[in-house]
Parts: sequence; structure tokens; C-alpha cells
Amino acid sequence: MSDNPLRLGTRRSRLALAQSGQVAEAVSRVTGRPVELVEITTYGDTSREHLAQIGGTGVFVTALRDALLRGEVDFAVHSLKDLPTTQPADLVLAAVPVREDPRDVVVARDALKFTDLPRGARIGTGSPRRTAQLNAYARAHGLDIETVPIRGNVDTRIGYVHDGELDAVVLAAAGLSRIGRIDEVTDFLSVDTVLPAPGQGALAIECAAHHAELVALLGELDDPFTRVAVTAERSLLAALEAGCSAPVGALADLLADGQIVKEMRLRGVVGTTDGTRMVQMSTTGPVPETYDQATALGRELAAEMLAQGAAGLMGERAQ
Repeated sequence: MSDNPLRLGTRRSRLALAQSGQVAEAVSRVTGRPVELVEITTYGDTSREHLAQIGGTGVFVTALRDALLRGEVDFAVHSLKDLPTTQPADLVLAAVPVREDPRDVVVARDALKFTDLPRGARIGTGSPRRTAQLNAYARAHGLDIETVPIRGNVDTRIGYVHDGELDAVVLAAAGLSRIGRIDEVTDFLSVDTVLPAPGQGALAIECAAHHAELVALLGELDDPFTRVAVTAERSLLAALEAGCSAPVGALADLLADGQIVKEMRLRGVVGTTDGTRMVQMSTTGPVPETYDQATALGRELAAEMLAQGAAGLMGERAQ
């Protein structure tokens, strides 16, 4: 490979630039080459419609992938939860680095925790998945909340709380951590309360399949367990035929006995956005040794969830 700078395609948002900058530094250490960020605007960045309306699948990644295929950038960084589950033949997911905290968090007025919000509290989120689980939890525990659909970057969303328009917003812990705003979190939501999106907290480094040397170099940033875990989660999402804006949560984690890892547990949830109907299931087995085994685990849990009526809870399914 030459000594010319590698071109990293990234969205223009503060969060995207922060996480791409972190990856750029890591790639430079691995390759010994400078990395320059190439900012690209995606449809999801310019549309003012809610994700549920525009069909969130791919809206934040298509323009980046097009730039890769045209050779305008050498590799791209995505939030893994934004990636469609079908991988284009000409592109390869070269690395999934170590995952950050996958949980959702609350940023609320007066430093309130979720369960301490007043009756009638208005909670902003742009995610049908979060809406469904927040409403289900509220119904089960006698909380009186109103979920409000919102769009915008982190600054905009938190601004709704500071301005008094909303009592709280729900965001991803990983995103706030990457832009140095984790101290503003007033409550970390247990995954037993709100299961995260498949792949949440993980990044995806993608490049053209024919750049074999670059694929190998980027692969040094891959974390094997993170890759296995998100493979199982995304396999469940794919088998449900649901897009990344569907009300589907999934998380694969390790079960350990002391320092010895024993098994991997995969949990999944699908629900109506009003929280009245939910299908939540889990499966536990040996830690997958291959991606095929992780894929099979996701498919098996999805089949069980579909047998319990999950398909009827997702609205229009992905095509």
C-alpha cells in the first residue's frame, strides 16, 4: 500500500465525526498511514421526517456506501445499529471494534431518574423500540408518561429538556460517551427495562471487498466477541424481517462463573409502540465459535418469537 492518506467516509454529525476520529487514530496506529475524514451527507441527515415514516433502514449509510463503491473513500465508519442486515456483495464489514456500553440512558430535568419523573412526564425519543418498551414498563409499574417523537442531533434532543419542552429524553449511552457528555446522564436504563437496538454501542468499519490488503489491516481492529454478539443480534433482526427502525430490541451477552465464561445469552423483544403487547424471549447456549453458529442462534430465537406472534407487533415488515 502507498503512503498516501487513507480516506475515511463519515457522516457530518458531531457524534459521527467523534467516533470516526477515534477509528481514524486506531487505523493510523495499525497502518502507519495518516487518515483524513471525508464528510458525506446522508438522506437521514437531511430529512426532517421521523425514522418510522422514512423507513430507517439504510437512510444513514447508503450515501457512504455509494462513496465506497465509487472509490471516493477507502473505508467508512457506521454506527452498527444503522446498518441494514443484508451486506452488499462488493463491500465487506472489515472490523467491529470493542463495543461500548449498549444501554439506553435518560437525560432528565432536575437530575431525575426515569422512575422518579412526575405524572404526565413528556419523554422524547425517535425510536419506536424505545417507545414500545418505555410504554410497556410504564403500564406494568403504574407510571404516567407520554412518549413524544423527536428528531435531531444530541445537542438538539438534550436542548428540549433544557428549554423545558420535555421532561426527559432517552439516548444511547455510547453516543454520549463518545462526545464527552456522559456526565449529563441522570439514569442508566437496565436492559431488563429497555433492551437496546441490535448492535447498539458497536461501530462498523466497512470497505470495498476487492481491497484485500486494506481489509486485512482493518481486521486488526476487530473484536471477536463483539462481532459474534452483534452477529447473533442482527441475525435475529433479519429473521424477523424487521428494519433498524422497527420496535425490536436484542442483546447478546456473556454469562460467567467467576472469571470463566460459560455461555452466551441472547435476548430479544418486539412490541407495539403503545406498550400493550410484547413478545420477549431469550435463549442461552455455548459461546458461538463461528459466525455461522451466532447466526443460527439469532434465527432460532427469532423463530420462537414469530411463533408467539411477533410478526403482528411490528407493523410493516422490512422488504
